Amino acid sequence: MKKINVLGMLVLCFIIGIAAMEAPYDKPRNLKVLPKNISEKALDSIMDKFNADLGVQCNFCHKQDKKTLEFDYATDVKGEKGIARKMMIMTNEINKKYFNFNAADKNAVQAVTCFTCHRNQPTASF
Repeated sequence: MKKINVLGMLVLCFIIGIAAMEAPYDKPRNLKVLPKNISEKALDSIMDKFNADLGVQCNFCHKQDKKTLEFDYATDVKGEKGIARKMMIMTNEINKKYFNFNAADKNAVQAVTCFTCHRNQPTASF
């Protein structure tokens, strides 16, 4: 009986260990402005910054299934996603041209960000 209990505990620990492992990172699809090889951490950081600077949640730009609540990050059905891409290009160009921003420099800080104009609002507030 002791052997069965020990074996059961080992199997339980094994199952819990597998369940606790992180899911593999699915590479993002349909990236048009961000680098195709962006890390999950970097992408999450950028998206979190968008949410904060614009005062929005993921569903502002990304289509969400009403039943499963899962996001389809790759689709371009929401126009806000296209606008966000144009805004990213614009701020990148402004920072490079007027503030000598070098994206390759990991210590570089952008002078102009979404917050510069949006101030936690979905539309720019001047």
